[in-house]
Amino acid sequence: MLGRLIASPSVSSINAGWDQTNQGVIEHLSTWFEQLGFAVEVLPVAGASGKFNLVASAGSGPNGLILSGHTDTVPFDEALWHSDPLRLTERDNRYYGLGTSDMKAFFALVIEALQELDLHRLKQPLVILATADEESTMCGAQALVESARHFGRHALIGEPTGLRPVRMHKGISMETIRLHGRSGHSSNPALGVSALEGMHLVIGEILAWRRELQSRYRNPLFEVDVPTLNLGHIHGGDNPNRICGQCELQIDLRPLPGMQLDALRGELAARLEQLLDKSELKLELIASFAGIPAMETDADAAIVRTAEALTGYPAGAVAFGTEAPYLNRLGAESIILGPGDIDQAHQPDEYLGLERIQPMIDILQQLIKRFCL
Repeated sequence: MLGRLIASPSVSSINAGWDQTNQGVIEHLSTWFEQLGFAVEVLPVAGASGKFNLVASAGSGPNGLILSGHTDTVPFDEALWHSDPLRLTERDNRYYGLGTSDMKAFFALVIEALQELDLHRLKQPLVILATADEESTMCGAQALVESARHFGRHALIGEPTGLRPVRMHKGISMETIRLHGRSGHSSNPALGVSALEGMHLVIGEILAWRRELQSRYRNPLFEVDVPTLNLGHIHGGDNPNRICGQCELQIDLRPLPGMQLDALRGELAARLEQLLDKSELKLELIASFAGIPAMETDADAAIVRTAEALTGYPAGAVAFGTEAPYLNRLGAESIILGPGDIDQAHQPDEYLGLERIQPMIDILQQLIKRFCL
């Protein structure tokens, strides 16, 4: 099964030249879950051509268990791989291939864990969710939220965590700050309005804001226990002897749980508008995408306590984002727990250690027994 999933390309990207459909992966999963006796829905994602979600369900009731993951991968550079990224290759006690760790292998292990399960014995529902475009726009998870459906009370997302449960992660916001000035000959500054000099002021204000945020918010459960703000990309002007007429800065903001993306965007806008109020520069703020909210599931939630007991590890916190905030908005309590390692995600020669397979299957079977049987 894993070989079939790896061989079905499903890159998602905000760059249209790299973006692909996930239909092949969804078709494989649909066939396999139908063969197990699940009721399967393949749901086109509105406004996203060639993108599909899958919902496979069995049993009924108000609670139950969700096993969730995304079907897409990031783009890849085949020249940097030592084997074909779209062919499952076994060597050094590892499975190599694009999506082995992040996170196509999770679906194959779910199906393996279900092989001997009699669905007629379910006392609470078991729902499998397979989503589109987690690596780019989150349109699959957002479509589930817009459907307002309740899929279950307890949710596990099989992102790579090294078999250790995670109950918190930071959010992600990527913002573009664009300044419009007026170009002119560099011999006379009065002929123009420099967007580049204006951006110098903006950067100073943003760094001051970062210091304030890091003094206001702290969570010792995270390895980096403060919100981070990275100045990632800047471009302005076109020639040394021309006053810069336009300059653009792109930033990455990683808020802690409890920090709201909309409030942060509003705070940034207010500061920059005040900073530039007396200037001739025009400010434009653009959200590169809707952003991923920070997530926190209560430490006493049943799914958290059960995952801790099964793995022997306390539920931790990570800096990368997942679809957990979207499932929580649908009434679930979510943890992130998968067999891969985040260090392998988005890397050439991505792999899954074979020693992780049976422990993950065991965890899945125990969770199903606890919450559905």
